[in-house]
Amino acid sequence: MKRILVVDDNLTTLKQISAQISEHYDVIVSNHGKHVLRICMVERPDLILLDVEMPEMSGFEVISQLKYIPCLRDIPVIFLTAHHDVDVEVEALQSGAVDFITKPFEKRILLHRIDLHIRMDEYQTHLQNSVMELSDNLAFLFAGLIECRDENTGYHVLRTSKYVDLIGRELINRNVFPELTEDALKMMVRAAPLHDIGKIAVSDRILLKPDRLTYEEFNDMKRHATVGGEILNNMHRRTPSQSYLHYAKNIAGFHHERFDGKGYPHGVGQENIPLCARIMAVADVYDALIENRVYRKAMSHKEAYDIIIEGRGSQFDPRVVDVFSLCEKEIVELAVLLPAS
Repeated sequence: MKRILVVDDNLTTLKQISAQISEHYDVIVSNHGKHVLRICMVERPDLILLDVEMPEMSGFEVISQLKYIPCLRDIPVIFLTAHHDVDVEVEALQSGAVDFITKPFEKRILLHRIDLHIRMDEYQTHLQNSVMELSDNLAFLFAGLIECRDENTGYHVLRTSKYVDLIGRELINRNVFPELTEDALKMMVRAAPLHDIGKIAVSDRILLKPDRLTYEEFNDMKRHATVGGEILNNMHRRTPSQSYLHYAKNIAGFHHERFDGKGYPHGVGQENIPLCARIMAVADVYDALIENRVYRKAMSHKEAYDIIIEGRGSQFDPRVVDVFSLCEKEIVELAVLLPAS
């Protein structure tokens, strides 16, 4: 049953609305705007009926606070008011409310409005999820095509995404980086497959060369980080609603930087490297080492693991390496489940 939060300082109105809709919805009531955020964090209502004029905190102040909290900003809000004022109605809609109902209201109209906006919210959520799924699938397919140019199986992009998820979750559990949230990690995992998208600008002659690259060839190879960052930055500018592209451009552009500042293409170090790229660097290097490449055979897990540990504090962020070490068992299991070439 869908959950409706009704907020009104008039107790008679609260009882009336609750009686009218409780047969169809799970109803929560509050007579004060200052309680709304706390209730929403605990109860997560599917829709809010919110009085405009309340003492201490008006409905406009309440919705303004809701819009600042990512996990609450998309809850549909229908404003309630006893005054039919066009200016108030316009302000209500501009503040982010989905509808405006004037008191007193007829039961059938109230139920219809609630049902309409809940169904619209469900459809919008379904549409967003479908777009996200399509976007992720296209990203994996495109990244896989690029990896195949480098004679990889395509599992590299899948494994590195899984490693980023494993390491990121352990970092969150241990509160190593307070800025790393569940939502941010989800975006990083979605972005990870695109880390080498810039290789589209590198010739097959260099990608598939079985011998050590010359100085000039290696400089050409290094361009893929800059090109990848630029491609994804342009994509993000065109589709700013796709938040994961912000992480994707940073991962692509910075995952070859070193913690000691001796990496490329920017030569920055430590906190100047975006956290998503510091996590990706460990995942990418480890997985590259356990894969066969045209210029060398795959290393064993122990050999690759030792290289990561040896790079602690120089090539890699030591805090990320420490958590990588804690996740060693799960990482080995993933490598076995999704075998390298």
